[in-house]
Amino acid sequence: MSNDFLKQVDRAFTRAAALTDQDPALLEHIKRCKSTYYFTFPLKRDDGRLETIEAWRAEHSHHKLPTKGGIRYSTEVTENEVIALATLMTFKCAIVDVPFGGAKGGIKINRANYSDRELERITRRYTFELKRKNFIGPGIDVPAPDYGTGAREMSWMVDTYNSLSSGELNSLACVTGKPVAQGGIRGRTEATGRGVYFGVREACAVDDDMHEAGLKAGIRGKRVVIQGLGNVGYHAAKYLSEAGAVLVGLAEYNGAIHNPDGIDLTKAIDYFRAHSTLIGYPGANDVENSQDALLLDCDILVPAALENQITSKNAGEIKAKIIAEAANGPTTFQADEILRQRGCIVLPDTYLNAGGVTVSYFEWVKNLSHLRFGRMQKRFSQASQRRLVDSLQNLVDKKFAPEDLAQITRGADEADLVDSGLEETMVDAYAQVRNTWDELRKKHGVDKVDMRDAAFASAINKIAVCYDDLGIFP
Repeated sequence: MSNDFLKQVDRAFTRAAALTDQDPALLEHIKRCKSTYYFTFPLKRDDGRLETIEAWRAEHSHHKLPTKGGIRYSTEVTENEVIALATLMTFKCAIVDVPFGGAKGGIKINRANYSDRELERITRRYTFELKRKNFIGPGIDVPAPDYGTGAREMSWMVDTYNSLSSGELNSLACVTGKPVAQGGIRGRTEATGRGVYFGVREACAVDDDMHEAGLKAGIRGKRVVIQGLGNVGYHAAKYLSEAGAVLVGLAEYNGAIHNPDGIDLTKAIDYFRAHSTLIGYPGANDVENSQDALLLDCDILVPAALENQITSKNAGEIKAKIIAEAANGPTTFQADEILRQRGCIVLPDTYLNAGGVTVSYFEWVKNLSHLRFGRMQKRFSQASQRRLVDSLQNLVDKKFAPEDLAQITRGADEADLVDSGLEETMVDAYAQVRNTWDELRKKHGVDKVDMRDAAFASAINKIAVCYDDLGIFP
């Protein structure tokens, strides 16, 4: 499967590269992974048994440093999968103008089979190996959480890095996605799902595109199916429903539920936590085969699980008009062709799930500056707004209610600034990708180019400019 995934990524790159005017030699250089580190290390289990652990770290592009990408813990991890994910990270960073090259890491384990103490030993040894080979550091390579990892693993990593880097001023910036108390940033947990919402909102705001897809502009009233209720899927569902979308389908790995009149997300999540399955939830009909949820009647389908979920076998049966790729690589190359011919709008993963790396960038900058966002300007902003409101109250001879006054004059804290920066990034990036899409369709034909092509082409051109500025290629 992972070998197929890498082929899918390479095919998408090759297709988009052909739409650019870049030198073929430069395109081949951009496509290839620059560094891959495979290693093994021993683990002493709690019961005294010894086990060999396999692990990888891939740095796809060094056109900008440091490289950036998550670390996943999964039995499905392979070298090709890590390279494919690192490749996507390169283009994802370029699309949203985050100054990183792409990277990815993985450890081949099922975390459910290990105790917390064993997971800590695995994580710390992995960090040690990366440090020893110069595959981690604030200006070298900055890991983050991914499938099977989270803030706890990042705290172990930064602590291990600190112990190996005595006196390094910027050592907290060696990883992102850390707990706030260890240099993390507020808003990182919901960042990817929040970014998915912003991207879908921007797409749904374009009247011409919605008319072409047979839909009305705006999110309100649109029927949504979410596949995968992990961190990304849950937050995407939360913000879409808060904006007025109707959640008609929710899917997890062991089953799905459907209600054309809408599903209460909070109640469904509570049920899932209590029963470890959505099956049997009283507010919806059961869909025993989780994959069948992809075929439910809806306007927006959000695959937020793993790669290769939409394939040539099921793409022709998908009823959604908009495919919002919250996961990495959920749609195969062959499925893309089918969806394009059917007039579906595919919001590609390289753009849509870039919210995580965007806020990771903010965290990295925070760690390098050694200053919490909002600390310098919050009180000044609050005082300025209070003076403005006081002048307005005197002018109209009317007083605001205390609760309204507090809300109006509230200064922005770190979470507000992070959310604002994320929104600005996703809005600007969508405009760039949408403009590139429009230009390429005019040049090559409306039915010959999709938004994935436009996203890759936009990223390729940005990366090419970096190499031109470096003077590496004539």
